[in-house]
Amino acid sequence: MSTLDRLNGIRQRYDEVNDLIIQPEIASDHERYVRLHKEYKELKPIAEARDQYIQLQTQIEEAKEVISEGGDPEFVEMAEMELSEAKEKLEELEEEIKWMLIPKDPEDSKDAVLEIRAGAGGDEASLFAGDLFRMYQRYVETRGWKMELINANEGTVGGYKEIAVSISGEDVYGVLKYESGVHRVQRVPATESQGRVHTSAASVAVLPEAEEVDVKIEDKDIRRDTFRASGAGGQHVNKTESAIRLTHLPTGIVVECQDGRSQHKNLEQAMKVLRARIYDMEVQKHNDEVAQRRKTLVSTGDRSAKIRTYNFPQGRVTDHRIGLTVHNLTDVLNGDVQQFLDELKMAENTERLKEGTESYG
Repeated sequence: MSTLDRLNGIRQRYDEVNDLIIQPEIASDHERYVRLHKEYKELKPIAEARDQYIQLQTQIEEAKEVISEGGDPEFVEMAEMELSEAKEKLEELEEEIKWMLIPKDPEDSKDAVLEIRAGAGGDEASLFAGDLFRMYQRYVETRGWKMELINANEGTVGGYKEIAVSISGEDVYGVLKYESGVHRVQRVPATESQGRVHTSAASVAVLPEAEEVDVKIEDKDIRRDTFRASGAGGQHVNKTESAIRLTHLPTGIVVECQDGRSQHKNLEQAMKVLRARIYDMEVQKHNDEVAQRRKTLVSTGDRSAKIRTYNFPQGRVTDHRIGLTVHNLTDVLNGDVQQFLDELKMAENTERLKEGTESYG
């Protein structure tokens, strides 16, 4: 199928969706309206690029016609300039369209659950997990997304042994999915009297948030335990058994939630995480199959891979998957991670384009 054929097909679907979203019966069906409106937004730039593509092709043909007919030298000269300009624009547009036509990961538009766990390094690892959480918190603020705490287990000297949050907004999972993996920090801990640099680690997992329709969980497959919450959260936490622990028997996944003000709220949040983890298992299975074909770490979502190092003595951050090093560590930890996310997305898209992979997720 030629590029123009594909563009014509997209334009046809764009027109159909455009007609559908103004129909009264669609407007009254909220779920369908939202789905169609999202599709409309995704198709619009490609439909517009297709119109521009045809316009440039027409300009090229008309200019060629004027040149071949000869006649007034000034007209011919103008046509030659127009031809050269239109060809240059068409070449640039074809490159843009090539990237536009890469199929989107169907999970990209989902909200996400972000989990950070301190790894090797004791107290220093907990402090680093806290640094990573603040980094993502600030990044989320710059995007205008919403973050909600699900569960937190604080470290003994600060930071977190583990923390989980849900993040909602536009294309959250699609933007943050590259952050899954092991993050390392190299610095002199506050407790180190000899001034020696230590290496600690924290693992990050970004899970696509699953709707109930994505994952069906049977009541019989869940063991539910309640217990008294501990740690920060106010006096009420020690008086009532508001904390929830869910164990999914078929997979062995265990989820705890104790930060909500009620048992009902904790149960709701715990179910959200449980659905996300079960759904993520299926997504990871598919990712592993794709990764075996691609032989790359950018898109595997391999949670045990060391993906990034934050080196304090040298003020640098290195992403090992794409070999990108920046020397603005303070800015990165203040939420300036967009360059990494953009470069990782570009690396994956280049790979998908090269191998002609039709789907990823």
